[in-house]
Amino acid sequence: MIFDLKMIREFYKNYPARVDAAKAKLKRPLTLSEKILYAHLHADSPLQEYKRGGDYVFFQVDRVAMQDATAQMALLQFMTCGRKKVAVPSTVHCDHLITADIGASKDMVVALDKNREVFDFLSTVSQKYGIGFWKPGAGIIHQIVLENYGFPGGMMIGTDSHTVNAGGLGMVAIGVGGADAVDAMSGMGWELQMPKLIGVKLTGKLRGWTSPKDVILAVAGILTVKGGTGAIVEYFGPGAQSISATGKGTICNMGAEIGATTSTFGYDKSMFRYLKATGRNKVALMCNKVAPYLTGDAECYANPEKYFDQVIEIDLSKLEPHINGPFTPDLAWPLSKFAAAVKKNKYPVKLEVGLIGSCTNSSYEDLTRAASVARQAKEKNLDVQAEFTVTPGSELIRFTAERDGLLKEFEQIGGVVLANACGPCIGQWSRHMDDLKRPNSIMTSFNRNFTGRNDGNPNTHAFVASPEIVTAFAIAGDLSFNPKRSTLINKNGEAVKLDPPKGVELPKNGFAVEDAGYIAPAKGGVKIAVDKKSDRLQLLKPFVAITNAELQNMRVLIKAQGKCTTDHISMAGPWLKYRGHLENISNNCYIGATNAFNGERNKVLNLETGQYMEVPASARVYQKKGIGTIIFGEENLGEGSSREHAAMEPRYLGVKAVVVKSFARIHQTNLKKQGMLALTFANPADYDKVRQDDQVSIQGFDTFAPGKPLHIVLKHSDGSTETFAVNHTYNEQQIEWVQAGSALNKIRKDFGM
Repeated sequence: MIFDLKMIREFYKNYPARVDAAKAKLKRPLTLSEKILYAHLHADSPLQEYKRGGDYVFFQVDRVAMQDATAQMALLQFMTCGRKKVAVPSTVHCDHLITADIGASKDMVVALDKNREVFDFLSTVSQKYGIGFWKPGAGIIHQIVLENYGFPGGMMIGTDSHTVNAGGLGMVAIGVGGADAVDAMSGMGWELQMPKLIGVKLTGKLRGWTSPKDVILAVAGILTVKGGTGAIVEYFGPGAQSISATGKGTICNMGAEIGATTSTFGYDKSMFRYLKATGRNKVALMCNKVAPYLTGDAECYANPEKYFDQVIEIDLSKLEPHINGPFTPDLAWPLSKFAAAVKKNKYPVKLEVGLIGSCTNSSYEDLTRAASVARQAKEKNLDVQAEFTVTPGSELIRFTAERDGLLKEFEQIGGVVLANACGPCIGQWSRHMDDLKRPNSIMTSFNRNFTGRNDGNPNTHAFVASPEIVTAFAIAGDLSFNPKRSTLINKNGEAVKLDPPKGVELPKNGFAVEDAGYIAPAKGGVKIAVDKKSDRLQLLKPFVAITNAELQNMRVLIKAQGKCTTDHISMAGPWLKYRGHLENISNNCYIGATNAFNGERNKVLNLETGQYMEVPASARVYQKKGIGTIIFGEENLGEGSSREHAAMEPRYLGVKAVVVKSFARIHQTNLKKQGMLALTFANPADYDKVRQDDQVSIQGFDTFAPGKPLHIVLKHSDGSTETFAVNHTYNEQQIEWVQAGSALNKIRKDFGM
């Protein structure tokens, strides 16, 4: 189905001229990323050369997408901005609030009952403000976007870090916090620091057990979880053109795991085939007419070192399957070295669960390749040794896969088909396990594997691989297994070997679905009700601007040690139910972070009570006493999900500033949007100077200005003091957000509210 055809037609009518104007102004060839970025400049940012990694630029995005967990806060904010309708096409997708337990049908009944209040709220808000609504069970946001909304050359933002999945259709699609989405939906320019460019040249062709998933697993190993921060990763070369559109989506999806702003591919025949197969032939034909504008200029790809800030080359013909983990998505093991790594690091060798699907790997091609492996278990008389689950990405995929017998292939080896939702990928998993703290190993085709993310157990060793590799390992139940080399003993005592997977890019008989799950906006008469007694939804009150006086003699709420993702700052799982209630969800603020002073989680010293307390409880004590608090952290703080709750919660609890060695992009922006100070140590070693009983003051806030460092004064309990500089990246508009109390306060002011 084609949505917003008028907008897309108008886009392709104007796009070539905008690209030509940019090339004329910059007087050089352009990469695909640059073509899209410069063609989407907002009126507030004139056409000129912008410095990568330096200049902040305003863009006019084509659309906004929101998933149900983050949409609640985004729409609660939008409701206060003064608009009657969204200014750009926008959608809400209900995919996060469905817990995986028994199987799709029963789990959906439970989810609809438990979350009816939230689903009704999102549905009515969407209908009132002109937002497309995809009901529970319709599918995961990113798969729905790829199937219905993605179009080459377009630019979109979404309130989920894996919005980047749409790069598989040649978009610049970027994950943001809800406040950013409000900017775009209210008709304002959306601001982003002009990204750097990383070029990945792909040669050769994938074969055997190797799949598109292995491309990004290998790239994650090369760049690490922060190597792509502030950059767009652009894939090109003959190898890129040999990969399906959904395979490209998989690669772009996990670009979030290297911190990349987004990832993208140039338009090619695979995108044309996918657009046609998903009912968008008119869009495909429009793309063909402007095809040279939907990929990078030949000169950029012939001499990439001249046009990209960093270049990586991967020969797909030589690429091995990879398995990444545990506990971080950038710990990359080629299959040939994985068994040795398991033994050396003493990972639990027994594989207990294999999980395939999710927004990253649930395409028709993925399922056919995995099913070809599953089929062999039955044909070769093998017992499957691990639990096995399948999560379709959308009702379109699920219905088609069922029609074509793919789901039956999985069920015949004991596989459980879960709802078309995120489920175990985001901790929405009611895992059937004897001891929820026992060390164990699982393998998924998901994107993230942070500690405790899937099942809440910090001792679950989660590994990430392609669906076909996960299926093979589930059959073996043993992490020392290598499907390319190892044999298995079947029920007859025979040694058998698995054959490489075989997949089908697109269904021979086309996609089919009875009810895709879409509900169009209403034309009027919609009422939104939020019960004042609700523990899940709460109308927002504007934040009050931070004052210079509040930045004096603050207390250290927590000094976070080591990896501190948004999962550590604002956990998902059971906490998802409070995503629309800021007061309640603030009770999980930083409870997963490790306290540098005692090595424990959710146990910090409160200097007012003299006792160790949970982080949120300690914050509330200081807040009631009128004492401001400050948080310190290490590298890449806030990596992972785009959830703005990780910024809103500390803001709500009275935290004035977060000072770290470095930030993940989205989290830093979210802190700024909520009117907080997001600062970095000028000298990272100054992190070590902070003591738990310090009184902390920030100097220079009364003359806060772009490029001008602030200074922190530590008043130690022994009477001594230390002072050091902290840097920031606030521009003039972002300083106005702080001075107004939040970006949303600034929007309201601009609308005269």
